[in-house]
Amino acid sequence: MKTALLGTGFGQAHATVYHAHADVDEVVVFGRTPAKLQKMADQFGFTTTTDLDALYADPSIDLVDICLPTPLHAEHAVRAMRAGKDVLCELPLATSIDDAHRVIEAQRATGRQVFVDMFARFSPANEYLTQAVTDGRYGPLRTLEIETRTALLWEGYDLLLDSLAMDAMHADLDIIATVLGRPSDITAIGAQGDPRGSAAEALLTYPTAVARCTASSLMPKPYGMGGGMRAVFTGAVLETSFEAGADGRPRSTLVEYTDTGRRTVDLPGRDTYAAVIDHALDCLAGRATSRITPESTLDGLRLTLDVHHRLTNSLRA
Repeated sequence: MKTALLGTGFGQAHATVYHAHADVDEVVVFGRTPAKLQKMADQFGFTTTTDLDALYADPSIDLVDICLPTPLHAEHAVRAMRAGKDVLCELPLATSIDDAHRVIEAQRATGRQVFVDMFARFSPANEYLTQAVTDGRYGPLRTLEIETRTALLWEGYDLLLDSLAMDAMHADLDIIATVLGRPSDITAIGAQGDPRGSAAEALLTYPTAVARCTASSLMPKPYGMGGGMRAVFTGAVLETSFEAGADGRPRSTLVEYTDTGRRTVDLPGRDTYAAVIDHALDCLAGRATSRITPESTLDGLRLTLDVHHRLTNSLRA
């Protein structure tokens, strides 16, 4: 397996996984800043390049991992497939539903596989929540609150209100869409930070439930990343909390509350970024069926775009 890793910002997290992965023989990193490329070469021993055209023309590259800025995701996913490569695309897949469908159409036309880095789906706590909703073990879900707080951990990457929903809330909104579907009404408000961060909250109403998704990028760098989830069912409450850094290795807890008492649920430790890459490689080897296809992300992307449009419209008001 030879992988082309596009991007030296968030690509650092993926590079760490590839460096330790037995199924990845070679990684070539593309970037536009020689100093950042040299840092990755020194840290991981990877080959680096500023020549993107050469990467797409290289027949030995099997997988293109896209960690470029969000507006470039769809363009490069389509280009990679047309060049005969499979694709792992950082979330979100695209900045519009039309562009997401362009990726899906290219996948069907080329027969390549595309994986979207929906890392939150591989969180053991989110897997537990999703299964609890599916099998109805606690009765109907009535309220769901998910919160993410982060410092600006990736050099040169700001999270203002014009990008917060797409880049910081999308994973959580995807989980909400998975367990509750599309809401009947959406309210979103936000606050612009100074100079590089922001905070926002989305309230989603359903016929028999309410969901709230909150994100903030106003934390100081030593804070890292943290957050949690509270799901209230008719027969129980589930609460999670997590802490993490830019490496994607969260430390999380899950507590179940019922009329009979309080129970800490034993969760496996898992690097969710590594879990996504492991899953993609298993799919490419024929050992698994993809949980992160472009089609599977459309409901979460529609919801995220709805929240994004409300937040950006508030900036223009």
